[in-house]
Amino acid sequence: MMKTASSSSSSHAFPTTALLCTPYLLLVPLGLLAMVLVIPSLGSSHFRSDDALGVLCRGGGGYLVTPGGAAAETKKVVSRPELRLLVGVLTTPKRYERRNIVRLAYALQPAVPAGVAQVDVRFVFCAVADPVDAQLVALEAMRHGDILVLNCTENMNDGKTHEYLSSVPRLFAANPYDYVMKTDDDTYLRVAALVGELRSKPRDDVYLGYGFAVGDDPMQFMHGMGYVVSWDVAAWVSTNEDILRHNDTHGPEDLLVGKWLNIGRRGTNRYSLRPRMYDLNWDMDNFRPDTVLVHMLKDNRRWAAAFRYFNVTAGLQPSVLYHLP
Repeated sequence: MMKTASSSSSSHAFPTTALLCTPYLLLVPLGLLAMVLVIPSLGSSHFRSDDALGVLCRGGGGYLVTPGGAAAETKKVVSRPELRLLVGVLTTPKRYERRNIVRLAYALQPAVPAGVAQVDVRFVFCAVADPVDAQLVALEAMRHGDILVLNCTENMNDGKTHEYLSSVPRLFAANPYDYVMKTDDDTYLRVAALVGELRSKPRDDVYLGYGFAVGDDPMQFMHGMGYVVSWDVAAWVSTNEDILRHNDTHGPEDLLVGKWLNIGRRGTNRYSLRPRMYDLNWDMDNFRPDTVLVHMLKDNRRWAAAFRYFNVTAGLQPSVLYHLP
């Protein structure tokens, strides 16, 4: 109709249409006024809750839990922090629910200041053989960008940890970390607490965790619940051919790591974080306020107990979209 009214044709060609256009044009200001009045009301609590969306879409923090997709591509480059830590969470392809819990456990922690530390978390698998798992893990990789697949057959104590420590120096050679951590998917790591411990430590020849005493040595090796080595130690493991030559990758992985380092006289700066690293007991009543890491969270009930103790959900905002105790 507007095209007809503004064309070069005679205004007498379509008299009926011209008459109809006039009242419609008069309604345009009223329509604009209605948009101004009505659209803001759609943001009221009767339609949606910005608080609820805020919980789901919380912005970035001072440490990086490796966002994937466009978010990773558009993230601004910042100056190098005091330390960079890679956390490898060893898991298996079918443990989708557990990985989602662990992701939330990291993402909802208090942020470490960006200038202090960058902490990247990767979920570590051996080769994903099952075609169904391969598709679902591929979705995780696309969405979260936190998947690391190694060239090995899935296992716990038959070389997976060696493959992880050996692969990291090659995979991240262009941008090395200061520290490399190995932990499991039944472990709740409090990132700020660990960073606080690492800030004052050397950047070389470090082996830190839950010290396990053997004989007169109070830290013969670090318990597999979670331990940290400095980058140079991981690089040494990756180039030490004697470990593979002697088939020294099969057996309790945490004990073997200690054995390698003891024989090679590596990781001589050793630090035990006991009792701030510990196993959760049967009664779930031994949490500590100064916890760095708690292990043995084998089921959802134990994860819920940990979140409750550390007040993880205390910041949940009220919303008409949910009613949670």
